[in-house]
Amino acid sequence: MRVKNRDYKSIWINEKGNLCVINQLRLPHVFETDVLKDFDAVCYAINNMVVRGAGLIGATAGYGMWVAASQAPKESIASFENYVHLQANRLLATRPTASNLAWAVARQLKELKQGSTIEEKIALLKDRAETIADEDSRSCQSIGWHGLELLKKIAATEPGKTINVLTHCNAGWLAFVDFGSALSPIFAAHDVGVPIHVWVDETRPRNQGASLTAWELAQHGVPHSLIADNVGGHLMQHGMVDMVITGADRITRNGDVANKIGTYLKALAAKDNDLPFYVAFPSSTIDFSLSDGLSQVPIEERSGDEVRRMSGKLADGSIATVQICPDETPARNWAFDVTPARLITALICERGVCPATEAGILGLFPEEA
Repeated sequence: MRVKNRDYKSIWINEKGNLCVINQLRLPHVFETDVLKDFDAVCYAINNMVVRGAGLIGATAGYGMWVAASQAPKESIASFENYVHLQANRLLATRPTASNLAWAVARQLKELKQGSTIEEKIALLKDRAETIADEDSRSCQSIGWHGLELLKKIAATEPGKTINVLTHCNAGWLAFVDFGSALSPIFAAHDVGVPIHVWVDETRPRNQGASLTAWELAQHGVPHSLIADNVGGHLMQHGMVDMVITGADRITRNGDVANKIGTYLKALAAKDNDLPFYVAFPSSTIDFSLSDGLSQVPIEERSGDEVRRMSGKLADGSIATVQICPDETPARNWAFDVTPARLITALICERGVCPATEAGILGLFPEEA
């Protein structure tokens, strides 16, 4: 990603050897990078959404395992490994829905078994964390290329027409290490001159669409318009949407998709209006152990305060948080929903495009059959 004429990834190790991230809580009004100085800071960043998005959560967890190992007791290998295992459990408890987090932790626990000394084990965990981050970036770039072909097909039906894409939540640079999933084809299309415009759902209650997706598109120069979450169906009914594309936090082996709350409603509206509904994700998001999204995917419920309050910039430029409901009104806050595979036109991952079926997924991942 390019911000203020400088290239960034969403997470990196700086020249001093410190783990750094972009603070997503400060966007879109302030661009700020933070140093995660210890393991507690890593857990806080994931749990409180300083970093968020399936791929980035996974990458942060990978780095978090290295940070935990770096500060672990070193009297013996046994005490060292026991400490790292305990911290792995803390990481797993931070965000339960996205599969990338558990996937990255599992890879690091496997890596922990390698090496004959504590120093070797720490170095191996750091190398594996870097590998996980690099894989995420490459996968998202490939998603962009595969998704670009779908956009080109739509563009070919009406040369010169602007393609209107509706997306939900944020699945761009900030949700991964770079490029993004749902936004990667959009960036790629814009870069090769395909006329494109994005309808950006605000994505209540955290407003990741308004705060993050809109910011990313603006940084990249992609034409876009912010809309209230409930406008999407109206736009589809009136022929103002050509394609819906979202990201995902967990994909089951049968093609069910867990994603930001509200995704299911967009899929229903797209189905009713005979519009293609695509889901883009790196393969680390697939949970091959699950076969039914509705009954098996754990849905995170977050604090109701996220629904009761909103933050924004005041006329004087200051940032404030305000309450939008009566003092005595409680709120419930489910962060994700599940879109059944039957509502999804196709899945897009780094290996290509496939139907949202077990056979389709296993066609791309025969090793999981």
